[in-house]
Amino acid sequence: MSTTSPVSQAAPASAAEAQGETGMQTETGTGRVKQTETGTGPGKQTETEKEAGDERLRRWRLVLGGEDADGTGCALSGVDASMDGALTALYGNGRGGTGRSPDNRTGGRSAGLGASAPSVARWLGDIRTYFPSSVVQVMQRDAIDRLGLSTLLLEPEMLEAVEADVHLVGTLLSLNKAMPETTKETARAVVRRVVDDLEKRLATRTRSTLTGALDRSAKVSRPRHRDIDWDRTIRANLKNYLPEFHTVVPERLIGYGRASQSVKKDVVLCIDQSGSMAASVVYASVFGAVLASMRSIATRLVVFDTAVVDLTDQLDDPVDVLFGTQLGGGTDINRALAYCQSQITRPADTVVVLISDLYEGGIRDEMLKRVAAMKASGVQFVALLALSDEGTPAYDREHAAALGALGAPAFACTPDLFPDVMAAAIEKRPLPIPDMVTHQ
Repeated sequence: MSTTSPVSQAAPASAAEAQGETGMQTETGTGRVKQTETGTGPGKQTETEKEAGDERLRRWRLVLGGEDADGTGCALSGVDASMDGALTALYGNGRGGTGRSPDNRTGGRSAGLGASAPSVARWLGDIRTYFPSSVVQVMQRDAIDRLGLSTLLLEPEMLEAVEADVHLVGTLLSLNKAMPETTKETARAVVRRVVDDLEKRLATRTRSTLTGALDRSAKVSRPRHRDIDWDRTIRANLKNYLPEFHTVVPERLIGYGRASQSVKKDVVLCIDQSGSMAASVVYASVFGAVLASMRSIATRLVVFDTAVVDLTDQLDDPVDVLFGTQLGGGTDINRALAYCQSQITRPADTVVVLISDLYEGGIRDEMLKRVAAMKASGVQFVALLALSDEGTPAYDREHAAALGALGAPAFACTPDLFPDVMAAAIEKRPLPIPDMVTHQ
């Protein structure tokens, strides 16, 4: 985890560099260039250059924390001083902190928000004042991880003060069993808010992408005019091209399958609920609810650690699904896949999506045999190392390579890419694997 404060992204390479970098000021209207110079000799600076240098020093001062050795010599006041206080409380520089580093050893940079809920609530209010929402979410996550503030989230007042995001939901789910009844209602409201936002962002595109894939996967030989797939029709009739008329005679028409109420595909989402997969569990639950809302897809959602739980009957409400999970514990992928395999009745029309970092605690060879057997029966098998915005996570590379050798590439997938992955699986096309993919 990074120990760099959020203002670091705009800082120069060094404080000395910041003092030496320059700029230029222009004056329009007279066609002249105006330079207000300061200092003497060859190193003279324009006024704009000096302002740019001061801004860089200010940013470095916020990053480095104001120790005597930070080299900036920059003093802060007003809002900048308040921002510095909020950053110091979390990322620390020895002032106002606990005197200990996050791993509880003395020395080094330290931080502290105090043990009381009021002080943390004030800090949460401060960071929302001084930083944009995306930075606030990062700082909250760092506060929970670095300073051990998870237990304070068991208090309703704290939950109402935080900026809700996917990672906060994951933390709340991990605390679910320890959460007092007085807090659960507030926690569900926080989770509901995040889930609703995700559904609004993801649902429309997911439904439209998969509906098109379902329709295209069913070829019709005598389609109505509005259902003709002209691209496939032209390709199939190129041999009937008439040069003198510059046209193709469509001897055989190919059309999209018309939407119907019947189930066309079965989708099984098999989700690892170990602690490292928290964000993936949240996104998978939302996608599970979206898929379950489509009548042409029969969706099953299974979560597992060393035990297997089928949450399909709760798919109409992803919040119920999430509170039915239990983050943490071991992993038995083989047992989970055995259950999923037992639920498959139409292999050629089934897509199984395993979402796991592949750290198997069960029987590795049996797991691979099950995957091979499912693929041999016609099942489209997809292995996602994560379903989140964070890129490629830590995962078992040996197992990922073994799945790749079976023709089941393992890769991390962002929520925005997931509809395209599912569409390709439904149409039995090559999966749109990102460039960062490691095993296929």
